[in-house]
Amino acid sequence: MSEPRLHYVTCTNPYGLHRMAYWEWGNPENDRILLCVHGLSRSGRDFDEVAREMSKTHRVICPDVVGRGASDFHDNPNFYAVPYYVADMMTLIAQLKPKTLDYLGTSMGGIIGMVLAGSNALLKQKILKNTALPAETGLPLHRMILNDVGPKLEQEALIRIGDYVGLPTRFSSLDEAIQTLKVKAASFGPMADQHWETFARAGLKQEGQAWVHHYDLGIAKGFVDLASAEAVEKSEKALWAMYKLIDIPTLIIHGEISDLLSAEGVEEMLAANAQASMVRIAKTGHAPALLEAEQVAIVRDFLIK
Repeated sequence: MSEPRLHYVTCTNPYGLHRMAYWEWGNPENDRILLCVHGLSRSGRDFDEVAREMSKTHRVICPDVVGRGASDFHDNPNFYAVPYYVADMMTLIAQLKPKTLDYLGTSMGGIIGMVLAGSNALLKQKILKNTALPAETGLPLHRMILNDVGPKLEQEALIRIGDYVGLPTRFSSLDEAIQTLKVKAASFGPMADQHWETFARAGLKQEGQAWVHHYDLGIAKGFVDLASAEAVEKSEKALWAMYKLIDIPTLIIHGEISDLLSAEGVEEMLAANAQASMVRIAKTGHAPALLEAEQVAIVRDFLIK
C-alpha cells in the first residue's frame, strides 16, 4: 500500500515567513497534479483514500493548511483567513509547476478553490489585454470539485462549527477518540471502522498517552468573526462573484442532510454557472468524508474525463 511523502513550502505573511507542509502521493515527476485542500479543522491526511486511487493518474498534493497538522502555527491568529490561505496555495502551486491542475476542496478548502478559480478567470481577462506577458502565465486549472460548500453560507452552521472548533479536546486513547467521533462527527457520513480510524488520525495527534486536536485553537478567532450576519452577507457577495466567473467543469458534492450547503443553495449554484454539475451523498451531512469507495469513485470518474 502506497504512503505519502512529507514536504513543505515556505510562504510569506505580513510579519515574515511560515512553512506549509504538504503530503505528496504518486510519481514526483508527474506534472498532472491534483491539489486536495481540507476543511477548517482537518488536515491533508483526510484525502488518503482519494490520493491512493488518484495517484495512479496524478501526482496528488494534500497540504496541511497553516495552523493545522505538520504546518507551522501563526503567532497572530488574524492571519488565519481565506486571503492568506489563497496566497499560500499560490506559493505552493508555483513550486509544483503543474502542466495540468485539478482541484478538490472540502468546506474551507472549497472556498479557497472558488477564490483561486474565480481569480484565475479574471487573470485570463487581463492576459488578453496585456500582450507583453506570455499567455500561459495563468493557472492551468482543468477541473474542480467542491465538497459540500458553495457561495451561499448557512449562518447557523457557521455558528455551530465556531462553537466547537476553539475548544480544547483530549482523549485518553485513540479508541476513545474514534468512538466519540462516531457520535460527534456523524455528519461526515456512515463509514467503515477502518475509515473512522483514518478520520481520527487525520485530525488528531498523540501527546504522551493522550490524543488531542492537531490544529492551533487560534483558527477559531477569524472563523467566529466570519459567522456574524454582516460578515456572512459580505462573504457571500464576494464568493458569488468568484463562483460565477469559474470557467472550468465543476462538480458539487452535496451531503444530503448538510446544514452548511442546503439543497436550495445547490440549485442556485447550478443555475448560476453552466459549468457546474452535482452529485448527492445520501445519509450524509457536512461534509462527506470521501473515504468510502463509492465516494472515491465519484472523484475519480469526474477527474479522469
